[in-house]
Amino acid sequence: MTPDPQWRDLGPVEQFTRRPLTAARVGTTRLVITHVNGEFGALSGTCNHAGGPLAEGRIDGEYVLCPWHNWKYHWRTGLGEPGFEADAVPRYDVRVSDGRLQVSAEPVTRRTHAHHPPHAVARKVQRAPGPVRVLGISTTNMDVANPRYSTSDALLAVAMDHAASLGKETRTIRLAALRFRPCEGYYSKSAHACTWPCSITQMDPQDQMEQVYEGIVHWGDVVLVATPIRWGNASSLYYRMVERMNCVQNQVTIANRVLLRNKVAAFIITGGQDNVQAVAGQMLGFFAEIGCHFPQFPYIAHSRGWSAEDMERNNAEIQNSGELREGAQALVTRAADMARLMVEGQLARHPLTRGGRKAHQLDSEPTG
Repeated sequence: MTPDPQWRDLGPVEQFTRRPLTAARVGTTRLVITHVNGEFGALSGTCNHAGGPLAEGRIDGEYVLCPWHNWKYHWRTGLGEPGFEADAVPRYDVRVSDGRLQVSAEPVTRRTHAHHPPHAVARKVQRAPGPVRVLGISTTNMDVANPRYSTSDALLAVAMDHAASLGKETRTIRLAALRFRPCEGYYSKSAHACTWPCSITQMDPQDQMEQVYEGIVHWGDVVLVATPIRWGNASSLYYRMVERMNCVQNQVTIANRVLLRNKVAAFIITGGQDNVQAVAGQMLGFFAEIGCHFPQFPYIAHSRGWSAEDMERNNAEIQNSGELREGAQALVTRAADMARLMVEGQLARHPLTRGGRKAHQLDSEPTG
């Protein structure tokens, strides 16, 4: 039998009835063959959003659910789910001939994309003119409606007040006041499934992690993170934050795109239990991986040791310690001085304008 140039043979029908979704190819083009209620469909196997493999997803009602970020396409028409019909993947005609499944050589519909305005944090990273900016991040977990004294939060406040007195712009984020979902492990599905901005941020307008992204990536020159010690580790909110920050580091490995340049990180660590060096080591390691630099002596810490269970005394010791308050002030001074040198040095090398009064901007995008 002479092959029909309008159709491509995929194989025996039985090969495509064993499961609802089966991967196939026409030349180098990935397809997903759908089998729902005894009927066949054929769609492009590549998701519109980030190129996820639709054949590795599942059927959810009448829709193919992408395994990466849960985008949906009708199993037969390729149209997006209700409200997102304009996000469609190409559809192919499909037929059974002599017990074999065949698809049209070319798609019968085109891939279409609805207009999705880019997320605000997806804009080009560019430092706005102005003085050194210090971002404080408190990771202690407490009832926001019924606040209590926190040693790490208190020393962070001392440092931030001192930064303001030095003429620096300051902003404080308290993670306990934000509602943000934990990392859902998109990177474990595929390196390219971890996106910038984070897929959760893109898809969930109620998720408030964007405030952290905005502050660290776009706004701050200094990132000053304060944490209590919880069972020998940083706080659970700290770990939730840095897991979501993986998308920043992953951009380096996936796309050779460095989002953080000329950023200085420093840390305040307090707790009734010891293990200061291990907590500091993790924090230094992570912030180094996302592109931060560190001042000399990049953290201050206080602990009374494993057996110090009289927490009232621990609180009082920090409240009454002039040395720790001075340490917090000195830490933010060192960090801000380093940030100033880095920012001024970068502006001198890459000024936006030359020889005039116009404001300079620091371009933090990669140059090559």
